[in-house]
Amino acid sequence: MATQTESPDPSMAALNPIVTPLMTDMYQISMAYAYWCQGRHEMPATFDLFFRKNPFKGGHTVFAGLEECLNFISNFKFSKSDISYIQSLIPYASDDFLLYLAELDCSDITIYAVKDGSIAFPRLPLIRVEGPLAICQLIETPLLTLTNYSSLVATNASRFKLAAPGKSLLEFGLRRAQGPDGGMTASKYCYLGGFDGTSHVLAGKKFGIPVKGTIAHSFICSYSSLDEIKDCKIKCADKTSVDFVQLVLKWRKDLDGDKTHDGELAAFISYAQARADGFLALIDTYNTLKSGNINFIACTLALDECGYKSVGVRLDSGDLSALSKGVRAYWKEIATKYKKSWIAKMVIFASDGINENKLKKFAEIGHEMDGFGIGTNLVTCQAQPALGCVYKLVEIDKSPCIKLSNSFAKISLPSKKDTYRFYGQDGKPVCDVLLESSEKAPQAKEVFKAFSPFTMPNEQKEIDICPVKVEPLLKCCWGKDEGKEASLLIKMPELKERRENCLKGLQAFSPDYATVDDPQVYPTYVSDKLYHTLHKLWVKAKI
Repeated sequence: MATQTESPDPSMAALNPIVTPLMTDMYQISMAYAYWCQGRHEMPATFDLFFRKNPFKGGHTVFAGLEECLNFISNFKFSKSDISYIQSLIPYASDDFLLYLAELDCSDITIYAVKDGSIAFPRLPLIRVEGPLAICQLIETPLLTLTNYSSLVATNASRFKLAAPGKSLLEFGLRRAQGPDGGMTASKYCYLGGFDGTSHVLAGKKFGIPVKGTIAHSFICSYSSLDEIKDCKIKCADKTSVDFVQLVLKWRKDLDGDKTHDGELAAFISYAQARADGFLALIDTYNTLKSGNINFIACTLALDECGYKSVGVRLDSGDLSALSKGVRAYWKEIATKYKKSWIAKMVIFASDGINENKLKKFAEIGHEMDGFGIGTNLVTCQAQPALGCVYKLVEIDKSPCIKLSNSFAKISLPSKKDTYRFYGQDGKPVCDVLLESSEKAPQAKEVFKAFSPFTMPNEQKEIDICPVKVEPLLKCCWGKDEGKEASLLIKMPELKERRENCLKGLQAFSPDYATVDDPQVYPTYVSDKLYHTLHKLWVKAKI
């Protein structure tokens, strides 16, 4: 049996205790029993996990969730209580079958996968699973569960990043996520997909994601007057102490801001006292331009006298584009008047139902926002609720097999396959190509004969490609190495590194594909041999 190895990321081991062999569909257990009854459970099989269409009508997908898959494979084992429960579901099963399940692990499984955070495309295997038929079947549902949402939300995050180039993006979705596990998964994989941080404290602790957050409207509404400030003093950067309330009031008077909201100012003063070295205020509680922004600047100028520089503001309602312009214009006036150029460059951060369309609209009409906090539309993936990854048998007992359909989209590509990415003269990917694993790998600077898989033979035209560089995409992640017990065969990079690789991967592609506006279809082809295997099986199986 496989040795219980350490999780790729030790923090994942206790993240979700429900990810066990029982986190599956009943038909998987039913099939495993039927395989066992016929003596087919040990038959060698190969399955592909892939998706059929890019989500959000987009041109790319970010593959995510491999870490959790490997953690699951590493620790696959039915407990005694699991076996008892399975027995209650299939009381007709023999004791020998239950003993088989009790001793089952993934020691005979081999896993190939593309890198976590890779840019991926339809129909190409994200994960290839090889091993005995029954255990390959039993891990289907967990693998799909662990990759479908992770990849979907990572892709969604990458699209927001593309829609707001150069802007800071923070994930604010915990309270709107589909339960605590959805919240954890969203925070982790939005970061992998390109977001710069999260408001989610537990995710920050578990995954090392930068955590950000300022005050909410409730904090500001909790103050009604300056009399509620109990301690008027602030410790300055030079360790001296001054009456901060009087200092702020002096600046508010100089700004002709006597009509601003006193409760709001009291809240700002209190927060500035607590966070003098990182003051970022929410300024839209009452009137953004006539009160909030002026009160913020009064506090900012007072903090400056004390040796601190404010960070900026957050806007959470109203016409964000117009308000950001008004805020910035006022800051520029203040910067000029008081000869403090840094004030004009402070950060304007915005939230309030941000989605892709809003980001694109902001860019069209112009704005002064430096970053966005995005929650509901990010973590719930409102534009598309599921990616639709599937898990299909492609080879049984060393013979290729196929799943046919009246829809081309649902026809599977047979055989144990490898995927290669071809690069052109400009260093950018030009296409991905599938070959049967028994074929010789394509070589750089050699002409490769490729085919579009679902074109009829009488309509097919050969495509000759001469890549400058060839990159194999599927790597062996789990299996037996030189006769040793099954184990992890890769070292999973830290989440931060995977995020960087994802962003570099997006930048590597032509903007024709890595875009949110009318993306082109990235070319994917098959080899001559795989093309003819596909159509031979198609003709043979078609009724």
